[in-house]
Amino acid sequence: MSQATLTHEQGSPPVVSKGYKAKGAYQTINGLNTYVTGPESAKKAILVIFDIFGFFDQTLQGADILATSSEQKYRVFMPDFFEGKPADISWYPPTTEEHKQKLGDFFNTQAAPPKILPQIPGVVEEANKLASGGKFDSWSILGYCWGGKIATLTVGSDNNLFKAGAQAHPAMVDPNDAKAIRVPFATLASQDEPQADVDAFKANLQVPNHVETFPTQIHGWMAARANLEDPEVVKEYERGYKTLLDFFQKHA
Repeated sequence: MSQATLTHEQGSPPVVSKGYKAKGAYQTINGLNTYVTGPESAKKAILVIFDIFGFFDQTLQGADILATSSEQKYRVFMPDFFEGKPADISWYPPTTEEHKQKLGDFFNTQAAPPKILPQIPGVVEEANKLASGGKFDSWSILGYCWGGKIATLTVGSDNNLFKAGAQAHPAMVDPNDAKAIRVPFATLASQDEPQADVDAFKANLQVPNHVETFPTQIHGWMAARANLEDPEVVKEYERGYKTLLDFFQKHA
């Protein structure tokens, strides 16, 4: 399989800094409002777990890039596990006690993994019905920030849905989680994740992996917190997506 080049001529349009117009559409899948993008003829699928801020332009643009920007095309599904009530981006980073309280409450209720994880098999099962052949040949999973934790837990020892997984600027990095991962797994870290935790996570992986820190980028640079008016962010945003597409093409 050739590498993903993310060339504009191959189908990846220039990154739009403001006012992005999403290429996909919203559908109800397993009872959840879900952003769906990519060609209906795609044989492979990616489940994207957004960050706590929900459907942001930068995150939707990332999903569109994943769907069509390489030789391998994907159908990409991004469900709204928060059911229209994401966290407010002004809460992060928390600058007041009120912000800290609201973030803590959000993580303990709407974003609690025991609430989210049981919904994923149903999403995959129903999304498979949209495949041209009745079922996608393979699934990968990608999570941003908080979603990285969900992706990591999903591809643990009980996984039988996903052939590859990845997390970008992951929240709550726990090296012990890596021990349970059973499929090829990528981690793209920012300058804000504790490097010791990222290194220990990699050391505990027992599967093919790609672990890389993007030292000029903040937590969230590939999703809602991406400042796409900054040329350095755009460069690393594009490089991050190319890295993920290379990884998924190779392993799923």
